[in-house]
Amino acid sequence: MAELSNCPKCNEIYVRNQFRDVCQNCWKEEEKAYETVYQFIRKRENRTAKMHEVVDATGVEEALIIKFIKTGRLKLAHFPNLGYPCEKCGSSIREGKICGECAEALRNDLQQHTAEEERKKELRKRERQNTYFAVDEKIKRHF
Repeated sequence: MAELSNCPKCNEIYVRNQFRDVCQNCWKEEEKAYETVYQFIRKRENRTAKMHEVVDATGVEEALIIKFIKTGRLKLAHFPNLGYPCEKCGSSIREGKICGECAEALRNDLQQHTAEEERKKELRKRERQNTYFAVDEKIKRHF
């Protein structure tokens, strides 16, 4: 659904929709930047360029190139040395949001948390088993 928003680049008011996250003028600039990047990396000698080489050669910001990659406009299968940073540690990755090492650390943390929760649950269960309740006969008669 379309809504009025301010462009994150130039602060101009525009109608935001599911296809564009910037205003018309900034979108045109992004399209020019995309063409510049694509023309550079599609040349055979530049296909193995690293991110910093593409940025230096084209003058396009790294963040914008990363946006092209994440939105699927640049396919990393064709460009073996391009990547984008892991959202946790910043190392270069080619798919997903986090690298393998961060994913493994996250899995380990989750397993530890689950084991700790199970241990706490077991302790609560044992405490309930060892608790004795006394019933006051006077109270029991009133019910």
